[in-house]
Amino acid sequence: MKIGLYFKEAYNELMHKVTWPTWKELQNSAIVVMIASLLIALVILVMDLSFKNIMELLYGLLKA
Repeated sequence: MKIGLYFKEAYNELMHKVTWPTWKELQNSAIVVMIASLLIALVILVMDLSFKNIMELLYGLLKA
């Protein structure tokens, strides 16, 4: 009984109270997420390469 009421209320809320984005808003949000993801990936790549180079330099100094 409670489960049925839960699904009925959930359906009612999703159909009548939720504001869904338009297709254009959804596309714009997806583009923003893709650009942000690429920028974060590039920052991580630069940090990784920098750390690698620093560690190689330190190991080279310690070997000599």
